[in-house]
Amino acid sequence: MKTLLWLVLFLIGLAGVALPAVYLHAASKLPQLETEFDLEKQLRNSIEGERMSLRAGTFDRSRSIEYKRPEFARLPKDLVALYIAQLGCPTYFQTPREDGPAWAWRLFSLLTFGSEPPGDGACERLIATRLAMALGIQGNVELTVATHRLHSFLQKDQLIAYDLSALYFDRGIVGVEDAAFKVFRRELDTLQLPELAELALTLPPHSFYQDAVFCRNASLIRQNRDVLLDDLAAYKLVTEERASNARSQPVDCVR
Repeated sequence: MKTLLWLVLFLIGLAGVALPAVYLHAASKLPQLETEFDLEKQLRNSIEGERMSLRAGTFDRSRSIEYKRPEFARLPKDLVALYIAQLGCPTYFQTPREDGPAWAWRLFSLLTFGSEPPGDGACERLIATRLAMALGIQGNVELTVATHRLHSFLQKDQLIAYDLSALYFDRGIVGVEDAAFKVFRRELDTLQLPELAELALTLPPHSFYQDAVFCRNASLIRQNRDVLLDDLAAYKLVTEERASNARSQPVDCVR
């Protein structure tokens, strides 16, 4: 019994030395990510470069390539509702931000055992990880450290705003505003619920961007759009009346 106790204490002590060393080693490989300013700078450099690659050699100046700091308040509320519903976290804004030991255990559990506890903290982790991947960060340990850093200075609404601003759709098409203009030839803030549901199909975990752009499989787009609208109503994120009215609309590209 005494031998077992000493073994447990030894392993705890070893973990107390090894884990910080692993964390610091992984952190040394990352770009500077201490503040929102650091994140904005990293995204601006990569996204503006990506957008410029599509304009090179052309005279197309119809849209600015500038990356603006994303503002959650500017996102259509229905798009945010669709986004959190499809993440599987319809109560995302009804639960407190996960921090402290619960957040640390989530990251450790996923990195060590390949699974994580349930709860809306899983969506916070997923969004922060996707954002880290958008910065070009690779490797399980490096992604875990970057996820933790991003989560440390971004609130729940900021995580969503930055993720939606950094989603890659196609060459030169980055962020939901670019995608909305490419698919509908209109700005994001002019889209109505049925159109936003179609746009949501171009976001992860779905993959309908090319279909939406080229109006392929319109019947399948409508079928899946209506499933998203059903989910919204079931989660009480929109009224059944609004969902029903949206379902009655044809797919945008066949109007």
